[in-house]
Amino acid sequence: MPATVVVGTQWGDEGKGKFTDLFARDQHLVVRYQGGHNAGHTLVVDGVSFKLQLVPSGILYPHITPVIGNGVVVDPRVLISELDMLESKGVDTSKLRISGNAHLILPYHQELDKLTERRLGKNKVGTTKRGIGPAYADKAARVGLRVQDLLDPKIFRQKLDVVLKEKNAIFAKVFNQLPLDADVIADEYLNLCAPRLAPMIGDSVGIVHDALEAGESVLLEGAQATFLDLDHGTYPFVTSSNPIAGGACVGAGIGPRYIDSVVGIAKAYVTRVGAGPFPTELTDEIGDALIDIGHEYGTNTGRRRRTGWLDAVMLRHSVRLNSLSELAVTKLDVFDTFDTIKMCVAYELDGEIFTQLPYHQSVVHHVTPVYEEFPGWKCDISGITTREELPAEALAYLVALEAQVGVPIGLVGVGPGREQYLRFNV
Repeated sequence: MPATVVVGTQWGDEGKGKFTDLFARDQHLVVRYQGGHNAGHTLVVDGVSFKLQLVPSGILYPHITPVIGNGVVVDPRVLISELDMLESKGVDTSKLRISGNAHLILPYHQELDKLTERRLGKNKVGTTKRGIGPAYADKAARVGLRVQDLLDPKIFRQKLDVVLKEKNAIFAKVFNQLPLDADVIADEYLNLCAPRLAPMIGDSVGIVHDALEAGESVLLEGAQATFLDLDHGTYPFVTSSNPIAGGACVGAGIGPRYIDSVVGIAKAYVTRVGAGPFPTELTDEIGDALIDIGHEYGTNTGRRRRTGWLDAVMLRHSVRLNSLSELAVTKLDVFDTFDTIKMCVAYELDGEIFTQLPYHQSVVHHVTPVYEEFPGWKCDISGITTREELPAEALAYLVALEAQVGVPIGLVGVGPGREQYLRFNV
């Protein structure tokens, strides 16, 4: 049975969690393949809100085996807190499996993240300060501790002592900070975290391949989004891993021939958190309205998001990078009260028109969006369940989007609830 990848096509916060949860109904495994607890998914089921950071969205279905893949960086304290939250709401978390090859986020990663951002000042990247980047840096430098090390206290302590000696030297000499205590870290991770997580730690690659070879369906879930990709995003204002569809192969441990479908999630407008270029950004009352109506505040951090009109130039590039099979559009209902809606269809700079994303980021910083305008529908679409019920104006906007990006729209979200969506192309 082939696998399906769900990927964000913009700067994150597209509503991937909702549609991943929806797709998971027909899956056997849902695998998170990259990122850490810097990504947040909010699911609303029967009026109950579930805010997930590390646990795959499929956790809410009893038939799903949710898997945290090897490409994820895991703070075990955050993961345990999330499991406690789910269990307090009646969700069975016992089927969760965690790759032994996933890397651990440790307290010194978070301290380095905070101190580095502070030191960069106005040049800061705008990280969530959760230790994600430093953890991936240690992974690349081959000094990281992995989830499997929680099961071997001797190895854990040996590795911790080596790396913490270096980190404490940096804290003292670069940041004038007090050292961290290896005993305190080891006690928390080995005596509090390890016993709770040990039954869930295993061979995620084996679990995924056993499912595929048994004819079961697998959903591969990315965190963050295409333009936060370490290689293909608006560097350096990016995450420290590869959210694009190709990253699913590395982060879950499967070859590309298993992937049959790639679904790109796109918000009906665009948001981003932190610094970086944003050609269609709105800093006026329209941008404020998108924030207020769309509740555009970070699931994890509570930070106010930057907002702008939908950017079809970005989406065309996402189609290329991810080999998208289809789009799923979220939050169309946020436009219900708008008189006019705009879509960026090209960029202009010094008389030159760009219909594809310029490779040089200095160009992206200075382009002017070329917009196509659409009349608003001025009515509530949150209860609509079929394409035929859509107002003509909303239908025209979506049809134009399909034409701009060259892939069909499969699903459209018209509200935050699990059932608030419609199938656009059946």
